[in-house]
Amino acid sequence: MLQTRLRRPRAAIGASIASIAAAGLVALAFAGCGIVGPGPVSTVGEVSFDTPLAIPPLAESTVDADGTRVFSLEAMAGSTEFTPGVSSDTWGFSGSYLGPTLVANRGEHVRVDVENSLDEPTTVHWHGMHLPAEMDGGPHQMVDPDGTWSPEWDIDQEAATLWYHPHPHGETEQHVARGLAGMFLIRDDAESALPLPREYGVDDVPVIVQDTGFSAGGEKESPQRGYAGGLGDELIVNGTRGPYLDVSDELVRLRLLNASTARSYAFTWADGRSIELIATDGGLLEASVELDHIRLSPGERAEVLLRVTPGERVVLQSRMTPEVAGLVAPVASMNGGSDAFDVLEVRAADRLDPAQAIPERLNAIAPFDEAAVATTREFVLNDSFEINGESMDMGRFDETVTVDTLERWVVENDTEVPHSFHVHDVQFRIASIDGAPPPPELGGWKDTIFTEPETEYELLMRFEDHADPDTPYMYHCHLLWHEDQGMMGQVAVVEPGQSATMTGETHHEH
Repeated sequence: MLQTRLRRPRAAIGASIASIAAAGLVALAFAGCGIVGPGPVSTVGEVSFDTPLAIPPLAESTVDADGTRVFSLEAMAGSTEFTPGVSSDTWGFSGSYLGPTLVANRGEHVRVDVENSLDEPTTVHWHGMHLPAEMDGGPHQMVDPDGTWSPEWDIDQEAATLWYHPHPHGETEQHVARGLAGMFLIRDDAESALPLPREYGVDDVPVIVQDTGFSAGGEKESPQRGYAGGLGDELIVNGTRGPYLDVSDELVRLRLLNASTARSYAFTWADGRSIELIATDGGLLEASVELDHIRLSPGERAEVLLRVTPGERVVLQSRMTPEVAGLVAPVASMNGGSDAFDVLEVRAADRLDPAQAIPERLNAIAPFDEAAVATTREFVLNDSFEINGESMDMGRFDETVTVDTLERWVVENDTEVPHSFHVHDVQFRIASIDGAPPPPELGGWKDTIFTEPETEYELLMRFEDHADPDTPYMYHCHLLWHEDQGMMGQVAVVEPGQSATMTGETHHEH
């Protein structure tokens, strides 16, 4: 299993009549509020896999005289044919749907010139990126219609699969669902020295998975809404319906991104082979891990290796169950926790280029010294879209952190329902889950985690380098409807002895 079942005695979800009864009451409460999700959905065996997988283009860039690598992105409305001959109204970055893949090397100084050609304000958040708060692209860095914004920063983190997406307070779910998302890949010397697949779009392939829901007639469908948020009943991968990928190498690297707004996935291979995980949100694991599935909640990433033989076809699927979802059956059935999907068919050529052996050790991740923890903070996630009993307030700092100090954040999902937790700017380590060490697949760098019901996660993190007493970073549930409802807080990072003062939201215009 991806995640060992770690539970405190009081929580034993699914193992006691009391828990099952409580979950039933939760389900009834949701129904009384008009939150009634779809029943179990399955597309297994029903996807034709008749369209080549679209590969997002690599973003063009220039290098200024001072060495700055400069990219350009334009948020724009457009039209996309998910079904040939049928147009859907969509949004994208520098195109009609999704956006180009940005690639930069560790040590580079980058600038992204953002232009908003939409009819409403939006933002561009660099999810997983270590950068100054004023460059983060959260709800305080709004870009008005016809406005521009040019954040710049030093790339100072290890090779990883990151992504970018809008972050306007109260409207993030809608903006992402319409198509505003893209990948941002970081390279470094250590990762480049390994014999890993890295020819973009050939043996190193982005796999952006969404359940956004565009009908056969092209209309944007209103998703059925469980407690988790809007759930579509079919998948689109890189904007492709029914995708297949032709490969001519015996070893392929797939960069999985859950860019859905609410749905979590349990990725697995249809033929039962192990799925080989080599990297999570913030970079390579110390060693690859073989699993029977990889669970990704919205915003999480995973890099996996697939070894194929000549002429074979392998289908990537998602098979969620209540146990994998960490939910009792009544709640799981309303929130995608019992759904199964065919995702992508990989087709191996009759002749394949051989691959080098992958070393047992991929990365060296120095542990945090827990004796150096300066502050412990607690964050309780509840079922009314609040954290620690508070709803998001754009004018309030919820936490103030001293730069370059080690922090322990204890995050508890104190409910019977799904939540997640994402922290801007940092990559953290999971120290424990309900007091026990995390499984190997959760032992690397993370910026987003799925928080199972009635479970406590101990996270270690250090906000390094960037102090700004006026501008916050966000932490929030990354089920985007929850975020939009106010399940978000703000943290200021300050120098020792410095106070934080909120200066207000910034809008960028011409």
